[in-house]
Amino acid sequence: MIGRRIGIAMSLLAMCLLSLGSAQAGDKIKGKGVITLRSGNTLTVETDDDAAVTVTLTADTKVQHPVGLGARKKQVGQEVLIPGLKLRYEGTGDQTQVTADTITFDRDDLSLAKVIQAGLNPTAQQQSRNMEAYQANKEATDAEIAANKAAADAAIAAANRDIAANQASIDTVAQDTKKRFSELGDFVVKGEHTVYFATGDYSISGQDRNALADLAKQATAYGKGYVIQVAAFADSVGTASSNQVLSKERAQAVVAYLLQECSVPVGRIVAPGAMGETNPVASNETASGRGENRRAEVKLLVNKGIVVASAGGN
Repeated sequence: MIGRRIGIAMSLLAMCLLSLGSAQAGDKIKGKGVITLRSGNTLTVETDDDAAVTVTLTADTKVQHPVGLGARKKQVGQEVLIPGLKLRYEGTGDQTQVTADTITFDRDDLSLAKVIQAGLNPTAQQQSRNMEAYQANKEATDAEIAANKAAADAAIAAANRDIAANQASIDTVAQDTKKRFSELGDFVVKGEHTVYFATGDYSISGQDRNALADLAKQATAYGKGYVIQVAAFADSVGTASSNQVLSKERAQAVVAYLLQECSVPVGRIVAPGAMGETNPVASNETASGRGENRRAEVKLLVNKGIVVASAGGN
């Protein structure tokens, strides 16, 4: 009698384990894309065909990157999976939700994602880092203007020996020098485009992608004397904190597109980034006004001192 009960119990246990295994089994899924959002152990990945896939991490998920020229891969911690990172994933699930077994990325793409994150932090310190290359270029312009000033001062000193005869020349030199200094460090807007988004969305339309590509192409005409500024906003629907996050996602999407698809150098992007509900351009009381406020403003800025120096050399 006891043996029979044990046999029945073992059969029931086997059936439960079989049912559990069937419930947990899923299709093997492979894919690749860019992380646009991370919340805990959940990643939102935008694939190459603009689809959004939810990738779930577990304690058994392997995160790795290739090492050297061979097939060897190095295991790393899951904390490196940050927004802006290109990756390849394998796991079980379907085309919209995947539980990852393995995630693979390139180290160069991780470096790029870290730069994107630094550029999207709306603090003066992070903006300064993004402006580092531009500041180096500006210092070169300062040196050129200082040399011109020294030459102008020498001309003024010589003219002072005969001030009555050369007063007009002295005034001209002084005026030109003052003008050059007043223009140093000013920005000139040479191109701009506004990307508009649907409610709660941060996807970039094909038309806006083309416009951003055209703006990036226009920027190359200025050599190293330009920066591209990105600032993204949200309407007032929802909470202020959620709109702050949404505006960051919108800025992040634009910056990632400029870096990865338009080949804009990292040092050429200035990203105030997440502006939340601030600076609305229209009333949030109407649907059309809210549509105008769900935007990312992208501007091509050129140093006026560099523009003037270039014009003077032609």
